[in-house]
Amino acid sequence: MGLNVLILAGSRPGRPDPMAQAAGISHKAILPICGAPMISRVITALQAVEGIGKIAVCIEQPDVLSGIVPDNVTFIPPAAGPSASVMRALDTLGTPLLVTTADHALLEPGWIRDFVQGARDNGCDVAAGIAMEPDILRDVPGTKRTMIRLADGAFSGCNMFLFRTPAARGVIRLWQKLEADRKHPFRMARTLGPGVLLRFVLRRLTRADVCRRIGQLSHARVALIPLPNGRAAVDVDKPADLELVTRLLSATPAT
Repeated sequence: MGLNVLILAGSRPGRPDPMAQAAGISHKAILPICGAPMISRVITALQAVEGIGKIAVCIEQPDVLSGIVPDNVTFIPPAAGPSASVMRALDTLGTPLLVTTADHALLEPGWIRDFVQGARDNGCDVAAGIAMEPDILRDVPGTKRTMIRLADGAFSGCNMFLFRTPAARGVIRLWQKLEADRKHPFRMARTLGPGVLLRFVLRRLTRADVCRRIGQLSHARVALIPLPNGRAAVDVDKPADLELVTRLLSATPAT
C-alpha cells in the first residue's frame, strides 16, 4: 500500500484569497510561478517520491483544476474547516496520510522523503514538519516567517503533516476543538492548560513539552520533525513570498 496524500487547496468561505484576487484568478492554487500553476509543482514533487499512492486535492471547485492536475488525481470536497477536511480525507483515504498545501511551491521530493522517514523512525502517530530558525536564516536570509519561540529554539511550520496511524484521529479532534475556539482565547487556554501557557510565556516550554501535552490531550504520540532545509518553511501567502519563490525556483533545480 502506498502513502496517500491530501493537498489542501480550497478558499475560505466568504474570504477570497488576496493573492488570487490580485492575479485575477479564482484560487491561489493555480497562481502561475515560473510558467506553471503552483499546485502542479506540488504534485510533481509528490509524484517523484517512491511509495506515494493516491493523491487527492481538497477544493470546492474541482473544475478550476481541469487540465492542470493529472487525470489520476482525485478530489475531496472541503468540510467546515481545515481540520474537518483532513478528517474527511482520513475517512476516505485512511492512514498513513500525508497532508500538505497547494501553496507549498518550493516543495522538493527530498524533503518529503526526509520527513516521512523521520516520522517512521520516531514511531509517532502524528508528525508535523518544522524548520528551525538558524536553518531558515541560512537558506532564505531576509524572509519573514511566523516563528514559534520555545526554550530549545524557534521554528516555523512547513505545511507538512503525516497522520501515520488510526490514533491520529485524536489529534484531529483536538485540532477541531481548538479551531472552533480560535476566537475565544480563554477556552483555548483552558484546553491546553495554564501550566503549558505559563511555561510558554516564560520561555521554558520545549518542543518535547508541546508534543507531550498534545499527546496527553489526544491520546496519540506526536512528534515535530525538523527538516534540514530552511526553504521548507516558505509558502506563498503574500506578494513578497511570490517574489522570493519565483527567484529561488529560477535559480535552483528541485532535488
